[in-house]
Amino acid sequence: MNNLKITALFFSAFVLLSASCDGQKTNEEELPGDTLPPVETEKPNNPDFKPAFEGQTRVAGVKTATPYEAVIINDELQKPWAVTLLPDGRLAITEKGGTMRLATTDGNVGSPITGFPEVDDRSQGGLLDVAPAPDFNNSRMLYFTFAERTPQGSLTAVGKGRLSDDETQIEDFTTIYRAIPYYDNSMHFGSRLLFDKEGNIFITTGERSDLATRPNAQKLDKAHGKVIHITPEGKPVSDNPFIGTEGALPEIYSYGHRNPQGLDIHPVTGELWISEMGPRGGDEINLIKPGKNYGWAIITYGIEYSGEIIGEGITRKEGMEQPVYYWDPVLSPSGMAFYSSNAIPEWENNLFIGGLSSKHIARLVIKDNKVIGEERLLADEGQRFRDVADGKDGALYAVTDEGRLYRIGKK
Repeated sequence: MNNLKITALFFSAFVLLSASCDGQKTNEEELPGDTLPPVETEKPNNPDFKPAFEGQTRVAGVKTATPYEAVIINDELQKPWAVTLLPDGRLAITEKGGTMRLATTDGNVGSPITGFPEVDDRSQGGLLDVAPAPDFNNSRMLYFTFAERTPQGSLTAVGKGRLSDDETQIEDFTTIYRAIPYYDNSMHFGSRLLFDKEGNIFITTGERSDLATRPNAQKLDKAHGKVIHITPEGKPVSDNPFIGTEGALPEIYSYGHRNPQGLDIHPVTGELWISEMGPRGGDEINLIKPGKNYGWAIITYGIEYSGEIIGEGITRKEGMEQPVYYWDPVLSPSGMAFYSSNAIPEWENNLFIGGLSSKHIARLVIKDNKVIGEERLLADEGQRFRDVADGKDGALYAVTDEGRLYRIGKK
């Protein structure tokens, strides 16, 4: 346990220095506080790719004016993947190896909770996301995503089970959904899940990474590279966009995704947003609409890791959605959360995304569904930020691959 305060950041006023990128300008009057040059200064992987509209990438930088601090409240977690709020304000934290921990907001972490099926914890797999049922206070039901490994291969699966009264195990774990087809690798499971206001579940799935499975993101008879919408029993939601479409899986909500590891609902508009890992460049934030095609791997702002172009090397095509925002070079976005409190006023309704290879948390200021400001938080920590949660106490909570649990809140 390490209760050392590692960051205390507060800033005086700045003048507007610059808000331009490739000829783009951002209206500083729309931004809270003061604006700075874009936070990204490295060259893009493909300088020939240009944004489709103003503010789609490298918007003006911003700095938080309210004094805040980031504190490591625990550093003994074992490969945590998700941190989620329970109704009582405690944190449920999954660990890739197949256990869950409950933690208080002062960093007191309980013993590993067991009762899960065997998970495929190779590479990007394992026990992944967790969400409490809307009636958790009565049912004590938790829902999970995990990488399931079988003789047929592996896939993203969804299961549920009851948290025992003594909080030592998950009882009667049942798998309710499998994102077919199986494929024998350990990559791109996607795997965030979230309850909507009707009590149904959104799940993200990856396209499993390989060239052989990449085209599945565009196929409506495959669950790879999709946003899925199911009931708590694992059935398609009745008004899903492809209900009744011949050859289409009725649980599909949107398609054309690569590896979406972030998922949240805007606290004011109620709209669904995801963060999505691109290849070399081309990480995205997308506003999800039912039935829409988000383009992978036909359009992308990224290139192959080898440096080759992907497909025809195009970034837009009729009938395919543009990302609200993209990064090049990459953020490597994982879990994310909208900040719903006004404890730090300029953060209210901002989006916070954990960055893996970039090793920081990205704060995005959003207005009218466009990103108008970006800030990098905790960039000096050297941590791969796996997930971010919006606390009930005006703070954010974040977990890292290295096993840390952070509390980020007003100083």
